[in-house]
Amino acid sequence: MGVIHIKWQAFIIFLVLFVFVAGVGFWAARWRRGDLTLLDEWGLGGRRFGTWVTWFLLGGDLYTAYTFIAVPALVYGVGAFGFFAVPYTIVLYPIMYIVMPRLWRVCKANNFVTPSDFVKARFDSRSMSLAVAVTGILATMPYIALQLVGIQAVLVAMGINSTGVLKDLPLFIAFAILAAYTYTSGLRAPALTAVVKDILIYATVIVAVIAIPAKLGGFTHIFSVSQTALLAKKGNIILTPKLYGAFSTLALGSAFALLLYPHVITGTLSSKSGRTIERNSALLPLYSVALALLALLGFMALAAGIKTSVSSEVVPLLLLKTLPEWFVGIAFAAIAIGALVPAAIMSIAAANLFSRNVYKEFFNHGATTQQEAKVAKVTSLIVKLGALLFVVIIPLKYAIYLQTLGGIWILQTGPAIIGGLWTRWFHKKALLIGWFVGMAWGTYMAYTLKFASSTYDLRIFGKSELGYAAVYAVIANLVLVVILSAIFNAAKMSNGVDKTSASDYLPDAQIEPAKVR
Repeated sequence: MGVIHIKWQAFIIFLVLFVFVAGVGFWAARWRRGDLTLLDEWGLGGRRFGTWVTWFLLGGDLYTAYTFIAVPALVYGVGAFGFFAVPYTIVLYPIMYIVMPRLWRVCKANNFVTPSDFVKARFDSRSMSLAVAVTGILATMPYIALQLVGIQAVLVAMGINSTGVLKDLPLFIAFAILAAYTYTSGLRAPALTAVVKDILIYATVIVAVIAIPAKLGGFTHIFSVSQTALLAKKGNIILTPKLYGAFSTLALGSAFALLLYPHVITGTLSSKSGRTIERNSALLPLYSVALALLALLGFMALAAGIKTSVSSEVVPLLLLKTLPEWFVGIAFAAIAIGALVPAAIMSIAAANLFSRNVYKEFFNHGATTQQEAKVAKVTSLIVKLGALLFVVIIPLKYAIYLQTLGGIWILQTGPAIIGGLWTRWFHKKALLIGWFVGMAWGTYMAYTLKFASSTYDLRIFGKSELGYAAVYAVIANLVLVVILSAIFNAAKMSNGVDKTSASDYLPDAQIEPAKVR
């Protein structure tokens, strides 16, 4: 038993870049020095990241290794439907422009670190705050685990595919390094390493969309061969009318869901101002261009004759077949580093939620910010270890199932977080009931689909409407919230005290200079 058939050129380049990024991660503790014993510094980078750092950080946060692997693999499997990821990221940024600067301002004004902090203060509800925290942690865990898919895929493709103890040793080493530099450097580590990751990703995409079509006979040939191959698999290179509803609801629902994930909110709150987020909302669509080009790799894999039943192998096999081995090493490093950056942010975000909204709220209400940071650091290690063990011990399909559920679950926090930014008319008990019903019905829909898909065929007045289960669940959630809020408010049931102030929600331009924090 041992490592055999290693592609040494690719592996050496991969290893050099991986070690370089690890060094950058450890050095990040000295970058923009702050007191890393404080949760605000360790978990949010001191809220001092400017436009370009935030751009790289959010880009590294939103476009993960799983995206790099999964989007082309979905296009390879079903065709045009896999491109839903492109409009969803385009729709995402106008929503971000409207929502996230407002969230940043109220969080900055009140020293909130997590969305649960905001929900607790806005609605005076520990229960709803806990619901948001638990949902965020549950939704994040499988997301971290799936980052390992990218690393596993490139390791296997390079020949690092042993058995026994050696089989998972490279993964343990990679995540031990990730855990160490995240523990020491906090959010500064993924902020810096994201710069390297994005440079490698863009280089890979640009070379791939030029070199691979040239080798395969051009895009006309690629699309022709892809259509023939997809029809045999009941797919299509063009979106069919029956999928319009599923495609549009999946794109729209995914956009809102992504903004609600703890790691995205954590990356956003690390910005130095609301204006920084607004500028990034205008700049980040550049990543959507790269994503659209990346999705084309699925068609290229079909045209190149790639045959595999394991979706995570599609991109690595295509790159190995069509590009020089030395460049494949760069591409594989981009995928692996593309796993480490978001995994670091996700573990930090989950740790912030646990430390602030579970540990401090229910176990040590008088915890100092130093104690919060210490608990968060330890929790980030546990979260990463749990995700690693999940992938190593449990079949990958279960991590994918949980990720499907994660998107459905996280969207159910939208009425409290996004809705709460504009109104306090929602009653806290109505929000909790709506959240519970949305979670339950969303989980039921995923169960009936055997967790293999998130598009549900809903029967309405005898008609069939195929759409994203998370959207159906959050609609039910919102309807209940509105109806029950009207009833509870009419009955004059206590709705607690809003601990935020009206000025917290004003744009920077409307706040007097002396009051700008």
